[in-house]
Amino acid sequence: MDIRIGNGYDVHALKEGLPMWLGGIKIDSPKGFVAHSDGDVAIHALCDALLGALALGDIGHLFPDNAPEWKGIDSKILLGKVVGLIHDKGYEVGNADITIALQKPKLAPHILKMRETLAPILGISLDRVSVKATTTEKLGFVGREEGCEVWASAIVISR
Repeated sequence: MDIRIGNGYDVHALKEGLPMWLGGIKIDSPKGFVAHSDGDVAIHALCDALLGALALGDIGHLFPDNAPEWKGIDSKILLGKVVGLIHDKGYEVGNADITIALQKPKLAPHILKMRETLAPILGISLDRVSVKATTTEKLGFVGREEGCEVWASAIVISR
């Protein structure tokens, strides 16, 4: 059995009037993410973690932000394509761990729904998907509510 680990990181700016998609769900917020796709920074970091585990590049390489076919796309579709690629290489997802840094809105009420949304796409049980949220105590661009940053780790296991 071959076990690999990957790490991902992504950042998106926040802007008034845009929808906020995070962890595969829409969150009620006056600000949303500036992006070519739906801007789901959590899924983007997770995609990079999965791709990194098998040295397959990154999300920007697979889904360039200047390609019209990815404009406004639901990031859950991108995650599904990455999981398909992992399967094509003879691996499956073992687990995923995501940490979201966002000052507002508070994410605690949404974490379970994020996990429930991501687990079936990843093809794993709910207890193998962790989503955590933190603020930056009003420090930096996250603390000034200018953006969001996410770190993700994932393990993939050969079939």
